[in-house]
Amino acid sequence: MTAVTLRLDDVDIRIDGRGLRTARLRDEYYVDLPDPESLLGALRQRRPGVDVFTFVQTFDQPYPRHAWRMTWDEMAVLPVTTFDTWFDKQIKFKPRNKLRKAWKSGVQTSTQPFGDTLVNTIRHIYDESPLRQGKRNRHYGKDLETLRREHESFLERSEFVVAQAGGEPIGFAKLVHGEQVSVIMNIVALVSQRDKAPTNALIAKCVELTAARGIPRLNYGIWGRRGLNEFKVANAFECVAVPRFHVPLTRFGEWALALGMHRGLKERLPERWIVPLADGRAAWNQWWYTRLAALRGTRPAAPVETET
Repeated sequence: MTAVTLRLDDVDIRIDGRGLRTARLRDEYYVDLPDPESLLGALRQRRPGVDVFTFVQTFDQPYPRHAWRMTWDEMAVLPVTTFDTWFDKQIKFKPRNKLRKAWKSGVQTSTQPFGDTLVNTIRHIYDESPLRQGKRNRHYGKDLETLRREHESFLERSEFVVAQAGGEPIGFAKLVHGEQVSVIMNIVALVSQRDKAPTNALIAKCVELTAARGIPRLNYGIWGRRGLNEFKVANAFECVAVPRFHVPLTRFGEWALALGMHRGLKERLPERWIVPLADGRAAWNQWWYTRLAALRGTRPAAPVETET
């Protein structure tokens, strides 16, 4: 069954799942839920075919505040004081040198207003390759209106950072600010310009903007189990466990939670299986998109690369 979205208590709720129907805030890492009981009451009253409601606490609340069934979301979080402290004392030798290299290569980062110029830049960067990190690039080939709609959320508290070299855009990031944490919602750079370290330059600008607002934390997505984690660790991001609660709304939901059906397949797989499976997927995607490009007479997909 496809995912649906409905609006309750002034927040957007996403409902998905084929067997177990699960509801969550559509933008759960970017909005707070101060009164989950009220939202649960609205869900029970509307009865939109939901078995389980799940939500996370905010990053500044590491201890569980509720008695419902709980798991942990592991997030990559950087403690922020000043940019100089991050550059001189927090990051490791390699990313510091790569950042210096980016600056010497003429990479410049600046904030840009949301509009046609920025949306065209975003499309230019997304359309470099149908693959990203060995997975299908779901933004590849989208039209301008779709990209505009998808990137206009939280504009009142967002900043868009664009990295340029020689006057041409080579990467962008979307930074969403909150009271206690800023979140890197998107960060993408051209693989063809990887030698100029544009991602390092974008991260540095996000740290600078977060510190300038006096916000004590910067979140860079989830704490995964391969590849990108090394880049995050080198740039001083730490693994922070955030409580996630799972509330049953039906008898089936109670039964499913008791059996652990709320945990995704990736969470249940042994650690030793994850990397070989991900590498196999990346190799298959690379082969398939290269073959497809040859048949169409277009350029092949960019090679799979990870940040270091």
